[in-house]
Amino acid sequence: MKIIVTHTMPDLDAVASVWLVKRFLQGWEEAEVRFVPAGTKIANSKLQIANSGTGDPIEKIGENEVIHVDTGLGPLDHHQTSDENVCGASLTWDYVRKNGQMFENESSSDKIQIREEAISRMINVVVDDDHFKQVFYPDPAADRYDFMLTEILDGLKLQKPNEDNFYVEFVSACLDSLLHNFENKIWAEREIAENGKRFESVYGRAIAFETINDDVIKLSQKMGFAVVVRKDPRKGYVRIKASPAAKVDLTNVYEKLKKMDPEATWFLHVSKKMLLNGTPKNPKMVPTKLSLDAIISVLKK
Repeated sequence: MKIIVTHTMPDLDAVASVWLVKRFLQGWEEAEVRFVPAGTKIANSKLQIANSGTGDPIEKIGENEVIHVDTGLGPLDHHQTSDENVCGASLTWDYVRKNGQMFENESSSDKIQIREEAISRMINVVVDDDHFKQVFYPDPAADRYDFMLTEILDGLKLQKPNEDNFYVEFVSACLDSLLHNFENKIWAEREIAENGKRFESVYGRAIAFETINDDVIKLSQKMGFAVVVRKDPRKGYVRIKASPAAKVDLTNVYEKLKKMDPEATWFLHVSKKMLLNGTPKNPKMVPTKLSLDAIISVLKK
């Protein structure tokens, strides 16, 4: 049997460490997770104290193979170092990346690169969280930060006391979802850098895409573009969104596009900052026949 050991009342660092081993270290997908008092090891463990990141963390105990993460002062525990750029999850990620075969089912080197970068960026967030670097956030006491995963985990411990396995399962599912989000974000960043059509609209700096990645819209707005256009190459749908921070009224654009393509379904949001032609929320909307360049020309005028 394979066993992953971490401390009771696991924090985000401990759960992320378990998640990395179970998801990405070959042969450990069905490993049992056990919990010990913080700083200790499982019974009969003879794993010696090692400098962070050194030594083999897999220990043979009877018929079992055991890995300790974020506890026990072994290779995958960081409590013997004062380095604020290290945590249990970062040490575990270094080990898994070196020794795992987590990407063997990926179809391309590009997908492998994106996944590896996504996990690395996630673990960087875990490192900051584990060293309570939230105090350096803008307005750190604001309510919005209480929606972060680490705060949700704290709430779960109040709602469901002493259910360590539940905490691991719940947060691991969240990390699975976050991995998809990070991969999509990295893809969107590439789209913006390599394929975005930048232009000056009547409303200010704008960018347009022909891509299936909808994250380019939000990310472009966060990067300061006043207007973002995305055309779905598969379905032909078009989404035009203006940044809430920009002074934009898309009414004239709406009227012009309706005249150019009256058969298409156009919906202007009450805010006048969002013009939609097709959405997964309403599959009955008729996509436009207009090209992306034609729509850009309207926004320029």
